[in-house]
Amino acid sequence: MVRKRAPRSIPVVVVAGFLGSGKTTLLNHLLHDNGGTRIGVIVNDFGSVNVDAMLVAGQVDSMMALSNGCMCCAVDVSDMDAMLDRLAHRTSEIDVIVVEASGLAEPRNMIRLVLGSENPYITYGGLVMLVDGAEYRDNRRRHPELDQHVAIADLVVLNKTDRIDDAAHDTLLAEVGAINPRAAVVSTVRSRVDPDLLFDRMPRRQPQPGEQLSFDELLTGSLHDDRDGYDDHAGHIHTRYRSVTFTSQWPMHPRRLVRFLEKQPAGVYRIKGFVYFGVPGHQQKYLLQVVGDHIVFHPQRWNGREARRTDLVVIGTDLDVESIDAMLEACVEPDADALEPDTMMGVHRYTVPA
Repeated sequence: MVRKRAPRSIPVVVVAGFLGSGKTTLLNHLLHDNGGTRIGVIVNDFGSVNVDAMLVAGQVDSMMALSNGCMCCAVDVSDMDAMLDRLAHRTSEIDVIVVEASGLAEPRNMIRLVLGSENPYITYGGLVMLVDGAEYRDNRRRHPELDQHVAIADLVVLNKTDRIDDAAHDTLLAEVGAINPRAAVVSTVRSRVDPDLLFDRMPRRQPQPGEQLSFDELLTGSLHDDRDGYDDHAGHIHTRYRSVTFTSQWPMHPRRLVRFLEKQPAGVYRIKGFVYFGVPGHQQKYLLQVVGDHIVFHPQRWNGREARRTDLVVIGTDLDVESIDAMLEACVEPDADALEPDTMMGVHRYTVPA
């Protein structure tokens, strides 16, 4: 049975990083710890593709189905749009697409391919940039362009932090923060990024009475072993992120909210939820999806007697919960009569037609 979506929108997350930074390890981690989420994988690297399933099946020149419901493929950059069309379509059961860029790829070009795609079923899910904590200084010295890659990232993953001491880790955090003061930054060992930071995981399916779960369902459920480092994550240097939930029964002021979205607090990676503006002529519900600087509003209809309200979740690292809550509270406009239609102009810049 195909799951219904409203609207049908599959996030495409680009994972980049220099050779040996841990991109494939991250990809394997997501495939093993996805909680039932069906992941479409596009690997932009030939010859040394190291995805577990590919090693089992041998060389992959197009697309293959994985036993856990995910899809995997290897492509050249020029084939990216065609592969997106094969993974994301009206009847697709894929929940998220992860693009693993070659270690020598230019992330900006990968982003352009996603943003420039005419596929109506995808949305940009952000650039995740992996940094090898142990080799960062040497890599940066030999390849100064790495600074540009870090600077455009929406999420920076400082990997292999078990190979550096606390002082070196603090220095690395400071250097990355100076290059990209806006991005969320997480420190990891073996690329163990919590999938909940990158995308919304589908609820785990519970077995029906008398039914036995398949091996793959057990693998992606609560059972983990020490194979390849996949354990219960306890005690590891791991993704430490926070979420801020905001609700308002009053309309949001369009200009104030757009100003907040365009100048987000440092560390914010994703913002999602529904917004009620209450502006005459624009009283529909707006689905808001934000990743880094990429802002999209999707106008929708209210369902039946659904309450007109705003519900938002802000996700990131090292967030000041009280400050963010206060900033969003300042976007509330209790006096609906004060909201003129022209206040929606900023929202229109980021609105995708229904």
